[in-house]
Parts: sequence; structure tokens; C-alpha cells
Amino acid sequence: MTISPPAGPTMGLTVYGCEPDEAALFRTLAPSYGVRPTITDAAVSVDNAELARGNRCVSIGHKTHVTAATLLALRRAGVTYVSTRSIGYNHIDVRFAESIGVTVGNVAYSPDSVADYTLMLMLMAIRHAKSTLTRAEAHDYRLHEVRGRELRDLTVGVIGTGRIGAAVMRRLRGFGGRILAYDSRPNTPAEYVALHELLRRSDIVTLHTPLTAQTHHLLDRRRIELLQRGAVVVNTGRGPLLDTEALVDALESEHLGGAALDVIEGEEGIFYADCGGRPIENDLLLRLQKLPSVLISPHTAYFTDHALSDTVENSILHCRNHETGRTQGIGDQHG
Repeated sequence: MTISPPAGPTMGLTVYGCEPDEAALFRTLAPSYGVRPTITDAAVSVDNAELARGNRCVSIGHKTHVTAATLLALRRAGVTYVSTRSIGYNHIDVRFAESIGVTVGNVAYSPDSVADYTLMLMLMAIRHAKSTLTRAEAHDYRLHEVRGRELRDLTVGVIGTGRIGAAVMRRLRGFGGRILAYDSRPNTPAEYVALHELLRRSDIVTLHTPLTAQTHHLLDRRRIELLQRGAVVVNTGRGPLLDTEALVDALESEHLGGAALDVIEGEEGIFYADCGGRPIENDLLLRLQKLPSVLISPHTAYFTDHALSDTVENSILHCRNHETGRTQGIGDQHG
């Protein structure tokens, strides 16, 4: 993005939950927008809300739940705009924020990061990559009795056709298989069908819809039972889109052929941490990881150099726009 130095004085921006690679980008990009960042690696909380005093805008990470108490503390410190460095915003009580005069804005980033990763997970799932690589690491190089499948022979159902879902469909077209789509607001050329029809007809179902009260457990036990025997579920959206207990039961009973999950219910406090020296307090995650047909990765689909740069730059830009009277609130959570 080409930018010109802004007119007027430099504005302050407090950046919370900032990882080292993000911090380097903030220090490099912020001056181009006339922004002076105050950076901390601590997640935003009631205890550190005072770090924002004097700045009307803050930028926060997506890894921490932002409570009403934290939002109130930020408002008392003078904050009127919270930019989350993520497409999703279900970790923030947006309604409460609005009620106290704080606007919440999310950011868009390269949809290709998640779309590429989604295709990788699909291919790994239908080629049984987990069990193949596990055997190879144990120096067992025999062919397994379970053969892989080819995408051109399969029907893929894409739930949610925003920027990321549409990018997934563009990639799938190159493989030659059939693509079905479902979205409450159809917005891209595709073969849209009812959700129950998509579930019944798809060999692979991939989730790219926002997490809202309406989409929580979008794939619940009843809908998972609609999936054909041997189907694969891919989730690079949000963990609670899936009823994890129902998913585990369907996998353990071999009704489903596999799952590839970059997100999972209860991932908070587990993903993004080294848990090698402590017990995992998420029984469903442990049951999933024992299954040779299940791939788990730690919410990393978005994590590319391009997407990270987009995220930081857009967070800075939205905060700068707020200061100049062009506030950008919640956008398309599809990505």
C-alpha cells in the first residue's frame, strides 16, 4: 500500500498483546501514518488499561477475551476506539463497548493465507498424511491399506463465502471437483444450495462463516449426522462453529472419515502456549489428537508474513482514520 505522510501532529496508539514480529512491524509502519506506538506484550486488562491514557485508540490481539470491566477501564482512560488485529471479534463484547461510547473495529488481511492453508488441510486429510508421516518417522515405509482420494473425484461444500470462502473456491476450481456453497447472503458466483443439502452431498465440508450467536454449533449433532459416511470436516474459522463432542463421537464411531482442525472449542490457554510440561485440560482435544484420521494445528492458518503485515498496517490505518473522523467499525468477519 502506498501512503503519504499525514498532515497534523503525530497521534499516540497503545498496542496490547504485541508479539515481537508485530512490534517490529508497528515500529516500521506507524511513523508513515503519523502514529507513535506505545507497545506492550501484555494482553489488555483492567490492570494495564492506564497504559492507554492520553491515547484515544488502542490495538489489541485476538488471543485474549476482553471483558466488560476491561472495556470500562479503557473508556475511563480516554479510549474511544478499539482495533482488534483479527477478522473475528467474538472475543470482545461489542454491544457493551458501544453502550459506553467505544467503537470496535476489526481488520481484513490477505484471505490467501487461510485459503492456502485450508486447501493444504483438505489434501492432507484425504491422503491420510498424519498416519503416513507418523509411520515414516518410525521408519515404517510400507504402503498402508487405506488409499488416498483425489479432489477431482470429490464434492466439497463451502460454508461461508466471504473473502476467505471465495478464495478457497477459486483454488478448488483448479482441481476439477464439484463445489457446493452455502451462505445466508450469497455474494459470489457459485452453486448455492440449502445447508442440509450441502451436508448430505459433500465429501468434504469446510467452514468459513463468522462466529455469532446464530452460527454457534452450526454443525451440531443433528447436522453432523446428515454428513455422508466417510466425509471429512475442515475448520479454519472458529472452534465453536462445531459441536466438538458430537464431532468426536462421529469420528470415533467412524461415521466420519476424518477432520482437519486449525481451531477448536476451548483452545484458549492451550494454543499459543508450550504445554509440553503440563497436562492438557481439554478432554475433547486429547481424544481428537489420538485419532489417526484427525489433524490438529494451533490456530495458525492466518499466520503468514503477508497477512501479518496487512493486519498491523490496517490496525494502524483504522486508528488513524478514527482520529480524523473516518471511523471504521466492524466489517465482514468472513475475511
